[in-house]
Amino acid sequence: MKRLLFFFDYECPYCKTGYEYLMEQIGDYPDIELEWIPVEAHPRPDNSYPHTDLACQSYYIACELGADMKAFHIAMYQAIAMEKQNAEKPEVLCRILKGIVDTGKFRTILGSGKYAKQVDKNNELAYEKSGVWYVPAFRMNGKKLDAKGGLGISP
Repeated sequence: MKRLLFFFDYECPYCKTGYEYLMEQIGDYPDIELEWIPVEAHPRPDNSYPHTDLACQSYYIACELGADMKAFHIAMYQAIAMEKQNAEKPEVLCRILKGIVDTGKFRTILGSGKYAKQVDKNNELAYEKSGVWYVPAFRMNGKKLDAKGGLGISP
């Protein structure tokens, strides 16, 4: 089975487009195992706004709480990438995810920092080990699949 890594950030409108395209196509390739890897487009200490470490942690919390992940991704991209809601505030994330996760449990897990180290590991995997320069980025069995202007993704 082939393994496709999808590096993404919810604040990135290009990641939203990549997500939509991927979801349209992935069903045609049952031999591909898709692994979601949320990363920060601007990891700390980068001074660029917004910092999305909490949004990245939210992905793992939603998985833990058994959320409808399609609804989760759609809500997160719409609110953060398109509406530019502040992903650095837990109360904003709770408002985005109301009806998708139990927001009380979500806030407790987010406040505990349970998945903070996972996001650090994701950033390291992306930027230090996998040669990611920007998101979205794809890797298939360790091989870079980068976008080329006007051509889409090519090996």
